[in-house]
Amino acid sequence: MSDLSAPGFPEEEVRRRARAGAAAAFPPAEEYGHVLFGAGRPEEAAPLDALDALRIVPPLFLPQRLAKLIDLGREPDYRDVELTTAIGGFTSALPVYASATGSTRAAGGDLGLALSRQAGALGVPMVIGENVVPVNGYGRLGEAADGALLGRLRAYTERLPDGLGGVAVQQSTEDADAEVWNLVHSDPAALPLLESGRLAFELKVGQGAKPGLGGMTVLDREAAAALGDRFGLDPLFDDGRVLRAATPGTFTAEILRQQIRLMRNNYPRVRIWVKLYPGRDVAEAARVAHEAGADAVVVDGAEGGTGWAPGVFLPHVGLPLAECLRRLAPAPPPCLLVSGRMWEGARAVKSLALGARAVGLGRAALLAVAEDPESGLRRFAECLALELRLLISALGKYAPEALDRADVWSPEGFGIQSGR
Repeated sequence: MSDLSAPGFPEEEVRRRARAGAAAAFPPAEEYGHVLFGAGRPEEAAPLDALDALRIVPPLFLPQRLAKLIDLGREPDYRDVELTTAIGGFTSALPVYASATGSTRAAGGDLGLALSRQAGALGVPMVIGENVVPVNGYGRLGEAADGALLGRLRAYTERLPDGLGGVAVQQSTEDADAEVWNLVHSDPAALPLLESGRLAFELKVGQGAKPGLGGMTVLDREAAAALGDRFGLDPLFDDGRVLRAATPGTFTAEILRQQIRLMRNNYPRVRIWVKLYPGRDVAEAARVAHEAGADAVVVDGAEGGTGWAPGVFLPHVGLPLAECLRRLAPAPPPCLLVSGRMWEGARAVKSLALGARAVGLGRAALLAVAEDPESGLRRFAECLALELRLLISALGKYAPEALDRADVWSPEGFGIQSGR
């Protein structure tokens, strides 16, 4: 267990799931028969945002359950929900992917490798975030592989089941200067993924924690000196440490369109993902990305973030995920992936009902791995999978793609149309 923490995030709930697995979907078993469980007073469960405020609303008449009953020849239950999902050209065991974790210290070293191994074993896609190569190297020609991109790639693939999962390698401005995609594309270690159609390149337009800014980390003077020719450095801190700031890149609709077309031309066997920050024109950007040929459009809500960000950005900048989903309706991209404070089944099901194909785990994945580097993410995913099955089956449906906007209801004022 590491000393990693996540203030404002339900850290202890995530760690409990990483310890107990699927059993954590229920109250402690020893309380059965002694504690009366029911909804508390509204002030005890005040929603944090509009997505939390939504309610999942099962209908009483269930035609899809009847169809399943006829197909099975028996009454279906939650165990009949099939969670295997197509995500950005990959097949995933769950409607879930491991969000980008880049070059920050929290995701580096053993923790990043443990996350890679467990995500691979689960058969869910994983994104390797920006600036890993410019900061830590690629992992060959004498470079230490563990903290580098190659180490994460190998850790993921060594446990990956046949036919499942895939790796998306993110590239931003500094990564492009380091030719990250070319390195991966030509690496023998990535060949099995490439040949099996399980390699993607993700063009990073931005992230939810700091829309409009590039990636940021804190470095000591020695490390900063080694990176001074690649990043902006700002000696802000009294202890001598330095802010390392990547550039965010510059996009217009035409630049984005041409960049995606260039990716498709240069890497015809690679899936193309595009990651958008929660900007006010997110719907237009998602449309441009999809029409240009992106296999997946990733939208990171303002609630997202695993790294380092200015404190003023977190509560004030960017659209909440619920508002992004509202603006993307009624015609979201066919493969819309979303992230932002994902840690339990209800928030995931609401996102899926509002047009997402899958949800990304960032802080939750890192905390689960920090709790148990061998099995924490696996146990956490078992709990999440059980919750997804329970919720989807309660709606009389048996696959994530069957969910739709009628499955959620919104109180007045939260910006999502009420389900009917």
